[in-house]
Amino acid sequence: MVVPELRPWRAARPHVARFADAVRPRLARAAAAARPRLARLRPSRLVSVATAAGPRITRSVAWPGTWSRTWQFTVVAATAGTVLAAGAVTAAGPWDSAGQRTAEQDRAVAMEATRGADHGGTRGNAGTPPRGPRTAPSAPSVLTGLGGSATTVKSAPGGKALVGTLAPLLKSPAFGDLSASVVDVSTGRSVYGDDSDDALTPASTTKIATAAAVLTALGPDHRLTTRATFEPDTKEVILVGGGDPTLTARKKNPTGSASLQDLAGRTAAALAERGVREVTLSYDTTLYAGGERHPIGVNPNLALITPLMADEARGDDSTSGPATRVDAPAADAARQFGAFLEGHGIKATPPGPSKSTTRAGTLATVSSPPLATLVERMLTNSDNDLAEALARQTAIATGGRADSAGASAAVRAQLQKLGVPLKGAAFKDGSGLDRDNRLTAGLLTALLVKSGDPAHPELRPVLTGLPVAGFTGTLTGRYADGAAGVVRAKTGTLTGVNALAGTVVDREGRLLAFAFLATGTTDPTAAQAALDKAATALAACGCR
Repeated sequence: MVVPELRPWRAARPHVARFADAVRPRLARAAAAARPRLARLRPSRLVSVATAAGPRITRSVAWPGTWSRTWQFTVVAATAGTVLAAGAVTAAGPWDSAGQRTAEQDRAVAMEATRGADHGGTRGNAGTPPRGPRTAPSAPSVLTGLGGSATTVKSAPGGKALVGTLAPLLKSPAFGDLSASVVDVSTGRSVYGDDSDDALTPASTTKIATAAAVLTALGPDHRLTTRATFEPDTKEVILVGGGDPTLTARKKNPTGSASLQDLAGRTAAALAERGVREVTLSYDTTLYAGGERHPIGVNPNLALITPLMADEARGDDSTSGPATRVDAPAADAARQFGAFLEGHGIKATPPGPSKSTTRAGTLATVSSPPLATLVERMLTNSDNDLAEALARQTAIATGGRADSAGASAAVRAQLQKLGVPLKGAAFKDGSGLDRDNRLTAGLLTALLVKSGDPAHPELRPVLTGLPVAGFTGTLTGRYADGAAGVVRAKTGTLTGVNALAGTVVDREGRLLAFAFLATGTTDPTAAQAALDKAATALAACGCR
C-alpha cells in the first residue's frame, strides 16, 4: 500500500519551485491525457492532475497516520500518490521529511553508468559519472496507471490472461532457476506464482526482510546514539559506538546524519565546565560481539562490521556504492574525534580500545536520523553497511547476541511474529552479500503486502524506501523506456544471481506486489533486462 506523502511535499516545495517552469509543460500535457480517467475519481479524495502540476495537494487526502481508510481508498490513493511523486521527481527528485534526498541523488549519479548494479565491481569500473543533472524520464507512463474507481476497487489481474503475459517473459533463457510471485496488495490474494515457494539465493532483496525485522523490533522513530563518556578518576574520554554507520566526520552534512564534529564540540564544552583540558582518549566497540569481518572478506561493498565508524569507513568522499574502506574503522573515527577535540582546546592522547564502565558519566551524545529514514536509505541505495548494522540492532533490541548468528536468528524471529511464510528461508546476514541466504518469492511478496497493511504502519518505510524505476537509487538507470515511475523495487545482484522485488501500479490503477528471483544466470545484463520486461509487463497489464 502506498499513499500520498504530505510532509515530503511541504519540505520539498522550495526546491520544486525552482524547477516548476521547466517541468510544467510536460506535466500539463500528461494531465490533459489523463483527465478523462481522473474525472471518474471522487474529487474529495484525490487531487486533480492540473493541481499536481503546480504542485499542491488538498487537505482532504488522508495521511497514513489515520490508517482508518478502506482498502479501496488505499489503492486509489496509491495511484494518486504515484502521479504526485512523478511530478516531484521530475522537478527535483523525491524528498524525505527533512526535504532532502541527497543520498539517493548521489547514488543515482554513481550508478547511472552501471545501470543499477548494486553489488560487485569498483567505483572505477563504473566510469566517470556525468556532470550536471541527468534528464529525467518522461512522466506520462505514470499517469497511465490511473483508472481505478473511488467507489469500486477492481479485482487484480489473474487467470489465463496474466499467465499468458508473464509466463513467456519469465521463461527467458537468461534465467536459470526461477521463483516468481505476484500478489494483489489490496486483498493479499496471489494472482500469479511460478515455484513461488522455492527458496533461492535472494542477493540484496534480503534487505527487505532486514528492514521489516528491524522496524518490527524497534519501530520507525528509534534512533542510534553515539556517546562520549568520562572517567573522572583517570580523565579518560571514551567514544562509545552505538552502531550508527551513518555517523559523519564531514563538515558538510546534507543528509542530517549524526555529526562527530558536533559530538566533539559538546564534549569539549562539558570538559571545559569541569576544568579539564587534557584527556586520555579511548573508544568502545563492545556493543557488537564476534568478528568484524563479513564472510565475503575484504570487499569494497562493505566495511568491517563494528558499532563505531565514521562515514561507513569510506576512504573517499563517496556516500554510497563501492569504495575503498579504512583498515580500522573504530580507531579511525576516534582519531578524527580527537582531532576535533583539539580544535576546541582539549588535548587528547592517540586513541586506544577500552570499555566504558558504570563509573563513567555521559558528557555528550548525538543521534542518527529516525530508523524509518535509515531503512529508506538502506533500501534505496542498497546500503550494505546499514543493512548489517540494522540486523545487529534487531538482535540487541530482542536481547540476542549482536553477532552474525544472533542477528540472523533475531531477523527470523521478528518475521515469524509477522506471520509470513518462512519455510525454506535461511538468513546468514542482513545485506544479502552472503550466498548462503535463501528466501522465496512468496516470502518477499508477503512482506511487501504486510508493509501495506493498515495494521502495520510501522512497516511503511519498507515501501517508501524502494527505489523508483527510472528515478532513484539502484533503479535510476533502468526503465527509461518502460515503466518509469510506476515500478518501485529492490534490486539484487550477485554473480549468477539476479532478483527484483517490489510494487507496481498496473494500467487500471491496481497495486501489485511482485518478486522475481533468478539463480544460475550466466548473462547478468540479459537477466536484468528480462526482469525489467516482466515488471514492465505488469505495469502495462489490464489482464482479465
